[in-house]
Amino acid sequence: MYPSSRTPTYGIFVKNQVEALKEKGVSIDTAVNRDNRGGKGNLIRKYVIWLLKILARLITKGRSYDVVHAHYIFPSGLPGLVFKKLFKSKLIVTSHGGDLDQMAKKSGLIKKLTRKILHEADHVIVVGEALKSEVIDGFGVNESKVSVINMGVDRRVFQPVDSTEAKKKLGLNPDHFHILFVGNHIKAKGLTELLEAVQNIQKQDKQVELHLVGSVKEERYLQELKDSVQQENSSLIHFHGPKDQQTVAAWMAAADVFTLPSYIEGFGLVALEAMSCHTPVVGSDVGGLSYLLANDHGVLVEPKSVSSLQAGIQRVMEDELLRKRLIENGGQAAGGSDSERLLSKIMDLYNRA
Repeated sequence: MYPSSRTPTYGIFVKNQVEALKEKGVSIDTAVNRDNRGGKGNLIRKYVIWLLKILARLITKGRSYDVVHAHYIFPSGLPGLVFKKLFKSKLIVTSHGGDLDQMAKKSGLIKKLTRKILHEADHVIVVGEALKSEVIDGFGVNESKVSVINMGVDRRVFQPVDSTEAKKKLGLNPDHFHILFVGNHIKAKGLTELLEAVQNIQKQDKQVELHLVGSVKEERYLQELKDSVQQENSSLIHFHGPKDQQTVAAWMAAADVFTLPSYIEGFGLVALEAMSCHTPVVGSDVGGLSYLLANDHGVLVEPKSVSSLQAGIQRVMEDELLRKRLIENGGQAAGGSDSERLLSKIMDLYNRA
């Protein structure tokens, strides 16, 4: 995944890591996918283009690579294995969650190939503790070659800003309670439940607004979401489309609570970015979020549960002491995942390879 002008935040965490490594003197070539659209035709097209890019690198510069770093185990790890076999390049793979939670479960063949890639890679990076357990226990990979390194937060971008000032710059009503979601507009992100939960809250408190920022992968699902908005709530629920990182950070600073009600989540970097902006987070008790938001770093709710999500949001709305704890603990967690600190771990793996 890699961003484009149409989808500026699609895979931005990968691009940020690449650019930061280049600043440290690492010479990097990329073969990436910039198209996040769904549909069989788009899927075939984007993977053909991606494979052609890799083939070009293989033919022109294959012997020059010391390390091939594949993001997502399958299918990205397969061409990585080709470089390893042909040119003895070291192979490092990063699992972001969807490759194990979804892709590996699509068929027996994909699971078999995923296992092969994991075992033949020189090192496996996972972005969360739950994924580490899955790689070790579910796929039998030796723990010594598995590292937990999330993509990290760029704290120069995601930093605390006075909420009143942030609301003013975005033209938000300072007297309303603003709920924010950032991510792909897909069903697995829990958006169906989020819209229902927020509209239930609005029946009790008309001063609640919901803002959804991110890319649309399926126009039909977006229309379903819009159709689910009751007429009396239409002016309180806003679809803003994709934004660049600086604008996303501004929205996070302005929001009163950030929500990530996903069905599955490898780590939940976007939640950590909100925490870095001193915004309380309500997220599903799944995958990496179960670890990230534990111990009052956020509010954990049941996935796919409207009532649990609604209750979690209302807790943050009504309990000022809880808000303060979440902000303080979240800020500390973000500090521990500063992208510069985590980048040094990546550099160490490259140097060892």
